[in-house]
Amino acid sequence: MNAFINRKTYIDKLESYKDKDFIKVVTGLRRSGKSTLLELFRGNLIKSGVPKQQIQFYNFELPENYINKTWSDIYFEIKQKIQKEKKNYVFLDEVQNIHLFEKLVDGLFASENIDVYITGSNAFILSSELATLLSGRYIEISILPFSFKEYLEARAIDLSNQYLIYEALFFDYVNETSLPKGIELRSEGFDKIYEYLEAIHHSVIEKDITQRHQINDKRAFSNITKFVSSNIGNSLSPSSISKALKQDQQSVHHTTVEKYLEYLVSSFIFYKVNRFDLKGKKQLATQEKYYLVDLGFLNVLLGRERNTDRGHILENIVYLELRRRGFKVWVGTARNSEVDFVCKNQLGEIEYYQVSWEITNEESKEREFKSLESIKDNYPKFLLTTESFTQNRAGIIHLNVFKWLLEFE
Repeated sequence: MNAFINRKTYIDKLESYKDKDFIKVVTGLRRSGKSTLLELFRGNLIKSGVPKQQIQFYNFELPENYINKTWSDIYFEIKQKIQKEKKNYVFLDEVQNIHLFEKLVDGLFASENIDVYITGSNAFILSSELATLLSGRYIEISILPFSFKEYLEARAIDLSNQYLIYEALFFDYVNETSLPKGIELRSEGFDKIYEYLEAIHHSVIEKDITQRHQINDKRAFSNITKFVSSNIGNSLSPSSISKALKQDQQSVHHTTVEKYLEYLVSSFIFYKVNRFDLKGKKQLATQEKYYLVDLGFLNVLLGRERNTDRGHILENIVYLELRRRGFKVWVGTARNSEVDFVCKNQLGEIEYYQVSWEITNEESKEREFKSLESIKDNYPKFLLTTESFTQNRAGIIHLNVFKWLLEFE
C-alpha cells in the first residue's frame, strides 16, 4: 500500500508559481494531502539544489509550534533563521491555528527574498481577514483527495492489466474512502476506515464549524448535513431544504439553512455547483447542486440509510475529476432539459458532460443524447457511461467513464 503518491498536477502548479511574487495558499479538507504536498515540494526544492537551511517548515497542528507564542514571536523566530542575500522558502502548515495569522503571513510576504507557502483546512482563511489584507497577492491551489487513478496507484494495482474489473474497484473507491491515510488503513479492515472518517468528520464539524461559528442547535445542523448528503446531485435551495425539514417536524428557517450550507462548503465537506442558463449564457442564483468531497463520508453521515443511487455517485466523482483537471464547473439548464456539467478551462474553452451509469434502453439513450444535442454550438460534448461498447452520435463523443477517469496525467 503506497499512499505517498506524487501528485503531479498539484506539484506542477506549485512549481509554476515558485519564486513568483504571490503567497501560495493550499486549501482543502483536513487530511486531503496538503501537508504531504508541501513535503513533496520541499523535497523537490532540495533535489534542485536549494540548501536545507534556506527552507523553514512549520506544522501548526503541533501545539508546541504555537502554544504561548504570538504571531510576532513566530515571525521573528522565522526572520532570525533567514539566510541573508539568498532565496528563502517558508512553509506554514495549517496556519489558521495562529491567532492573527494574517499579520504573520503579510509580514513574511513583505520581507525580501522570502517565498511563502501556507495551507489551511477552512476557506475562511481566505475570507475577510486574509483576502482584504492580501488582495491580489495570493494564489489559491485547492486540493482534493485521491482521484480514482491515484487511488488505484496507492493500492499498487497494475493499470496495464487489461483484465481489471474497474466496476468492482470503483465501488471500493466510493464505498471506502479516497483520503490518503484512509487507503493505508484498508489492510486493517473497514471498521478502521470508518473510525478514521468519523474522527475527521467530528474534527471538521466541531473545530471548524460549530465552535468557530458558535452553533447551538447542533441537531438542526446535523439534519441539514444529512439531508444534503442524501440529495447529492439534486437541485436544492435553502427554502426547499427548510420545507423538507418542516415536513419532518423540524423547524429551521431558510436563512439559517443558507448559513449552515455556507459553513459546510467553506470547510470543504461539500462543493456547491451553480446552475448556468444555456440559452442566456449566464449563471443562475438558485437551485444549486451539492457534491461530497469524499463519498466514504456517506457511511458516517447516513450509515445504513446510505442509499444514494449509483448514477448520482458517478456524477459526484466526475464533478470532482473535472475540478482536478482545472475546470470551472456549472450545471447546465435549458427550458426543457438539463446537462450535468458545463465546464470552462483556464483558456475560456467550453466542454459539456452528461453522466449516466448506463444506457439501459432506447428511451434512456434518447434522453442522455438529447440533452447534449439540444445545445446548438460547436464546443465538445461528451457522454460518460460505464458501458464497454460506446457509440458516438451527432458529434457527441461517448466514452467509457472508467477509462476517462484513468486517462488524465
